[in-house]
Amino acid sequence: MLGHDPIRVGTAGSARGLTPNIHLTCVNRTRADAQRALEDLAALGIENVLALTGDYPKSSDAESPKPLFELDSVQLVELIAEMRAAGMPFWTAVAVSPFKYTEADCAYQYLKLEKKIAAGANCAITQLGFDARKFAELRRYLGERNLSIPLLGNVYVLPAKAAEKMSKGDPPGCWVSPQLLTQIHEEAKAADKGLAARLERAARMVAILRGIGYAGAYIGGEHRADRVRWIIKRSESIANQWQDFAAEFSYAPKDAFYLAGESRVEARRALPSSLSPTSRPFVPAMLDALGKLFPLSDPAAPSKLRSFLTSLFRWIDRHPTLAQVTERAEFALKRPLFGCEACGNCVLGHLEYVCPQTCPKNLRNGPCGGTLLGRCEVVDKPCIWTEVYARAKSTNRLKDLLTYIPPPNTALRDTSSWINFFLHRDHRPGRSVALYQLVPHGKLPAPLNVTGSTASQDQE
Repeated sequence: MLGHDPIRVGTAGSARGLTPNIHLTCVNRTRADAQRALEDLAALGIENVLALTGDYPKSSDAESPKPLFELDSVQLVELIAEMRAAGMPFWTAVAVSPFKYTEADCAYQYLKLEKKIAAGANCAITQLGFDARKFAELRRYLGERNLSIPLLGNVYVLPAKAAEKMSKGDPPGCWVSPQLLTQIHEEAKAADKGLAARLERAARMVAILRGIGYAGAYIGGEHRADRVRWIIKRSESIANQWQDFAAEFSYAPKDAFYLAGESRVEARRALPSSLSPTSRPFVPAMLDALGKLFPLSDPAAPSKLRSFLTSLFRWIDRHPTLAQVTERAEFALKRPLFGCEACGNCVLGHLEYVCPQTCPKNLRNGPCGGTLLGRCEVVDKPCIWTEVYARAKSTNRLKDLLTYIPPPNTALRDTSSWINFFLHRDHRPGRSVALYQLVPHGKLPAPLNVTGSTASQDQE
């Protein structure tokens, strides 16, 4: 709906003297689309952007085309940071969900937040949840790593209908426990249909956030200004009781996972047995061993083998039929092993040999916030990032998951990633181009060709 377009709403709010915070998602946007939207915001004087990957669109039409996710939220933050360096004064907020109750889901949310901060995020806003210990866990995690980014806690004024939907994981990333749902249903029997109770709950959550040390609260679910003012004033009047209230907000699954060090919490949810750190698959282990025996990934440390392969693939590349045969052979090998989607920018070695193209959103820097107990929000199967995490943990390489993975060179789709790697065409850690491309007003960035260059040097 045009009336719900974030830029339109933000412009209207700005005209009324408000300071809007525009939600910008990656759904069905190319990087050029994202750049144009940000340039529009800068032209309108709107500086605050909440950078999100976005939910996978729902469609009842089986013939609908697969939605486009050319960027993920980390890459979007990187784009905004590049535009900020060019003189556009953006302030970038990002989302994080501490309300994850399996080890991989929880740890990866925090790892991905670190990547967003490194990319240029200015503040973080939590996803919706009702667990004070998780709020505190996130605050402590950042403190232990000397990351002083301001945190805003999501405080949602939760009515019964919304609670019912969220108890089923709808929208993705939002979850209401059975205990809280029962409580809200009881509150809804009151003459005011539970209004006073949910306003009081919101006020107590704001008080808890203030006590934990959050920079502020992100209040949603209530649009009447008088009620929002009441929540704020009430939270101030009960601020010294926040620790008592924190004990009430412990709505979590049974045997929920919390990071080590969380007080009063001993239960830990283990990884599923199929993802046990002791069961690393044979193929990744073999490929790692070969990589150590024959290092090829560092062009600064040339070897005779690398020189030979570079010459070989350069010769193959000069013969289109051979290049196509090479791509088909590569695909035939990698498809059954890794679920290869022939993106031409293979980063398997950086992601524990789990292909990011098998993620329905094609994310390259970690899971979205929509996982629920390790399950994908789009398809009924384990999130692929659970496998990435389990393999990295098994070899003590969790720190490697902090590596920024740039978006692929889309012009290389259906070409051989082997050729692209040795001829320096693909986009991978340590080899990428700027996301922000300066182009004349009204024109689109030129598409990248198979050599990774553009039609004009100033577009690099």
